[in-house]
Amino acid sequence: MAPADRPETLADLLGGRRGAVDATLPPVAFAAGWLLGGHSLWTGVGAAVVAGAGLAGWRLRRGDRPRSVLVGLLAVCLAALVALRTGRAEDFFLVQLLSNAASALVWVVSIVVRWPLLGAVVGAVLGQRARWRRDPALLRAYGRGSWVWVASYVLRVAVFLPLWLGGQVLALTVARVALSWPLVAAVLAVSWVVVRRSLPAGHPGLRHPVAPAAAEPPGE
Repeated sequence: MAPADRPETLADLLGGRRGAVDATLPPVAFAAGWLLGGHSLWTGVGAAVVAGAGLAGWRLRRGDRPRSVLVGLLAVCLAALVALRTGRAEDFFLVQLLSNAASALVWVVSIVVRWPLLGAVVGAVLGQRARWRRDPALLRAYGRGSWVWVASYVLRVAVFLPLWLGGQVLALTVARVALSWPLVAAVLAVSWVVVRRSLPAGHPGLRHPVAPAAAEPPGE
């Protein structure tokens, strides 16, 4: 929760950077195992799966939702299977590359069809369903804020793609860490500034969508 003396932020609403920090551990374990095993793909994959399983167990003991924990573990297992299938260590990062490309496309489409995903996510967290869409100011603000998230996915693809094509496993690991929680923290902060500045003066905020006034009946 946000302290009473400051406005609530997107980081407060969306849970901050914990998920992004968790996402860096299996790739780091993979790279460490791959190096220590003399570029053994099986050692790297084993280290990543063990790290992912350990992280999942710790999250479950802390009371996190089982579905979100299992999704994270399945993502690690899928990356491991892809690498084992192709026999290329850099392909451990292929799922991440493709998911970022797909995310960029989905977020762009959501803005174009006037269902910006930033609004959908925050609205779901706040239990608003689609009420935020009936507020023209919120709809516009969420659309602008969503472009910040699009830029983050495009940045990741622009960095990951040449490294993946060049087979740069260690560089991919560094990029994965650098473009995980630090980037998420920056995107949360910047998109929050964009949303706030897009709202007109006097708007009650994200928790209080303002429906447009009903049209008055025509005069006689």
